Amino acid sequence: MPYFNIVAETTESTVITEYEPVPRRSDSYQSEAELEKEFIRLLTEQGYTYLNIHKEADLIANLRERLEELNNIKFTDSEWEHFFTTAIANPNDKIEDKTQTIQEDYVKVLKREDGTSKNIRLIDKKNVHNNRLQVLNQYENGKAEGAKYNNRYDVTVLVNGLPLVHIELKRRGVPIREAFNQIERYQRDSFWAGCGLFEYVQIFVISNGTLTKYYSNTTRINTIKDAVSGKTKKSKTSNSFEFTSYWADANNKVIPDIVDFAKTFFAKHTLLNIITRYCIFTSEKMLMVMRPYQITATERILNRIEIAHNYKKYGNVAGGGFIWHTTGSGKTLTSFKTARLASQLDFVDKVLFVVDRKDLDYQTMKEYDRFEKGAANSNTSTAILKKQLENPNAKIIITTIQKLANFIKRNQQHDVYNKEIVIIFDECHRSQFGDMHTDIIKHFKKYYLFGFTGTPIFAKNAGARKNAQLMTTEQAFGDKLHTYTIVDAINDKNVLPFRVDFIKTMALEEDIKDEDVWGIDREKPMMAPERISLVTKYILNNFDRKTYRGDKTYVFNALTNIKDVASAGRQEVEEIKRKQRLSGFNSIFAVASVPMAKLYYQEFKKQMAEDPSKSLKIATIFSYGANEEEADGVIDDENSEDTSALDQNSRDFLEDAIRDYNVMFHTNYDTSSDKFQNYYKDVSLRMKNKELDLLIVVNMFLTGFDATTLNTLWVDKNLKMHGLIQAFSRTNRILNSIKTYGNIVCFRRLQPRMESAIALFGDRDASSIVLVRTFKEYYYGCRDDDGKPVRGYIDMIAELQEKYPASEHQIIGEKNQKNFIMLFGAVLRMRNLLSCFDEFVGKEGISERDMQDYLSIYEDLRQNWPPKGPEGEKTDITDDVVFEVELVKQIEVNIDYILMLVKQYHDSNCEDKEILVTIQKAVDSSPTLRSKKKLIEAFIEDVNDSDGNDIIGDWNDFVFEKREEELEDIIKAEKLKPEATRNFLENAFQQGEIKTAGTDIDSMMPPVSRFTKNNKREEKKMGIIDRLKAFFEKYFGIGGNRSFFSNKEEN
Repeated sequence: MPYFNIVAETTESTVITEYEPVPRRSDSYQSEAELEKEFIRLLTEQGYTYLNIHKEADLIANLRERLEELNNIKFTDSEWEHFFTTAIANPNDKIEDKTQTIQEDYVKVLKREDGTSKNIRLIDKKNVHNNRLQVLNQYENGKAEGAKYNNRYDVTVLVNGLPLVHIELKRRGVPIREAFNQIERYQRDSFWAGCGLFEYVQIFVISNGTLTKYYSNTTRINTIKDAVSGKTKKSKTSNSFEFTSYWADANNKVIPDIVDFAKTFFAKHTLLNIITRYCIFTSEKMLMVMRPYQITATERILNRIEIAHNYKKYGNVAGGGFIWHTTGSGKTLTSFKTARLASQLDFVDKVLFVVDRKDLDYQTMKEYDRFEKGAANSNTSTAILKKQLENPNAKIIITTIQKLANFIKRNQQHDVYNKEIVIIFDECHRSQFGDMHTDIIKHFKKYYLFGFTGTPIFAKNAGARKNAQLMTTEQAFGDKLHTYTIVDAINDKNVLPFRVDFIKTMALEEDIKDEDVWGIDREKPMMAPERISLVTKYILNNFDRKTYRGDKTYVFNALTNIKDVASAGRQEVEEIKRKQRLSGFNSIFAVASVPMAKLYYQEFKKQMAEDPSKSLKIATIFSYGANEEEADGVIDDENSEDTSALDQNSRDFLEDAIRDYNVMFHTNYDTSSDKFQNYYKDVSLRMKNKELDLLIVVNMFLTGFDATTLNTLWVDKNLKMHGLIQAFSRTNRILNSIKTYGNIVCFRRLQPRMESAIALFGDRDASSIVLVRTFKEYYYGCRDDDGKPVRGYIDMIAELQEKYPASEHQIIGEKNQKNFIMLFGAVLRMRNLLSCFDEFVGKEGISERDMQDYLSIYEDLRQNWPPKGPEGEKTDITDDVVFEVELVKQIEVNIDYILMLVKQYHDSNCEDKEILVTIQKAVDSSPTLRSKKKLIEAFIEDVNDSDGNDIIGDWNDFVFEKREEELEDIIKAEKLKPEATRNFLENAFQQGEIKTAGTDIDSMMPPVSRFTKNNKREEKKMGIIDRLKAFFEKYFGIGGNRSFFSNKEEN
């Protein structure tokens, strides 16, 4: 129910509410050059100024003019020289320093010749439209500026003369990953060259026309660091391609096409807002660019605050609202950024950012500290909170629900209650219905109340409440301002889908119905010794398969001083991390009650003692005996600081379990208040470090706990609705290519409840997205949602064994090797998915020895593929289960390397024969260059007559000339129709492949006599296809981007 009748609404939202794609798409443009031209036209239509400059001197002159214009000043030549070399192009500044300049230190001091000083803004963050946007293309940065190679950059956007956004375009059909790699090469080879102005780039955009993504310079910086240090990246870290993002509208509809992207992301107010408001530069010098759903949520809250202030609607739900962003989508960053921006509103006195006690203490205090140093210090005591509330300079205060409630209890009257206060709850589902919530809204008179939640309470999952007015999230907080569901997050690849097994453990196990209260007699059979033994045995027998322990390994940045960090109290302790190789993942076992936890813990100890080969590192944690289930599905929070609610039996059992833990990890914890808090922190850190294999819990760690190494949840507990999604979501954080989904193993009949929860928190059709496919679909194949066939594992294995018998240890030919790499990569990916299914055991379809032979062949190819380039560079394909089709370094890099050697040969007056040997070896060792060997050798002979000033240009001309000669020969010899043939090749070179299906080949062939036998025509057709494929292999990816219809080069 809306609380306002809006008469007029601004169109200046950073994220467009709903976008209707334009009819003319990127695939309407015939070449990369045309697409680039159209992209620039779209920007100039939106108010960008096109700048026809290509050299650094012109770039610097333009920068001077723009800064003079922005700051209403005229530099003298000596003032500009000094300002430019110290404040802008200081040779001691690194990329991180330049990022800090744009994000935080964008006002620099100019010392004038007359002795006065003046502040010079590099960017105007208050009035963003004062900033001038310009666009340039084909900017040259090369050896003249000190770069390793001559580079020409596609498109760059200047903000007040500084290059802050760079766009790399690739032709249609080329993987978008190549644009990412191209930028990596630019950074390595030339961004730093000359005055290093391109190190100011904050945001990169990569596109192949049909797909477009953006990412921050941090992703690039760390990718380069990893490459330079020779690290092999197996993790999906923020350094890698996986952390590039799509742009979308406010309804979370992705806008992938470059034409649509140009009209939305590059709208002037959008781009300037992203750069000036929606980037976060952390204390670890990482730049994070917010995603569209995060920006939309932030702006809707800020907009609601301003409207409520103008209408004087503060002090009730009309001045608030809630954001439904699914677990794992970055709610904390969004809510904290919202708090910071709200604190900058003139009429807002303070922003209270309210979190749950255990989240602030153990989960995210370090995260808040990254966003704003020292921001979380008010949680230390209610007295400090009181001082902060009374300090006019403390605009944003982070506190806990508990501390805020204590403050209200001790201060029934206080001046702060009459001030305009924005209150933001980081996880509103926990607090919204309690007495604390009532106290807060009762005492604060001019509050604006907002909540963030991954699982709202609706009427359907509300259950019975003491206060009928606070039953749902909407009743407590107001309108739902934005939604980003688990379906959206999985589609965007921000979290993983789930795979759920239901294991029958009782002969007559009836469906669980949603009664409000479960009778104790109903739980007794669940705790029968036979059943406890059976479930424990199943977990021990299947643990390695479900968690990949002993099978898959990966490198993880592990904390090495857990004991010090856990026992540090309020003092800061430096976290010491070290890269370690881990095997598999770990798991949580959610059980119904403390007595059940005790039975399972003892049974695990017993069975592991009987069979030490099944030994796991197991722990348990709880703080009181919770009810079997809450009627509304909300998981009750257990106090991580206090165990006083435990009965003596439960306390004794917990003491015993903690003693076992102390022996295992050489610690000294118990159930007393301080030591239990530290035990909680220690367990949390060891779970995140994968030092514990299995943690038995009742309610703890089922909400709000994030551990990327956790992939399996074992469930012997009646979960539903909110609690079910929260618990399942512990497993679906992205880590690396091995972790492809969250694994759920249910020992109760929770299927109807799971379907209801997914329908409530996703949508009615969400199951196909939220849950992975069945074993049979993966194994035998199926059809996807669009009706297209999806190949099954068993077909892949059959093709593998037929085409590449394991007994033949060598695969001959570049094409065969490529096909093998792709096929075997697909097999590995499918085995990775299937290996968690119980049914897969014994159905692998291939012997262990043959599998080892295939792995050996694959490894041999990996070691030698692609060939070494300059300085021994190689493309890393070790992450084969994700990047199996991107194993071959693109041809341009290899050709660049060869041309560099040719230039050296020319500069030696064609006398240094050692260089010729190097070229010969480089070409011979490259599968991708073999087909071009004769072409390269002919060019080297031809280079004697060149002046050597533009080797790349000479090469492009040479390739074009030879391509034309060879094409004319084919057309003449095969009597092909020239225009149809050229049109076919034009499309093939744009799309990156020769397509033999359809009638295109027939349309270029000469007419045949009706007396000619049909099989002769087919033979003729196959001969033409072979010649065209060989022609394509020889000339694809080299010689510039010249049309088959023109002798003019398109840049």
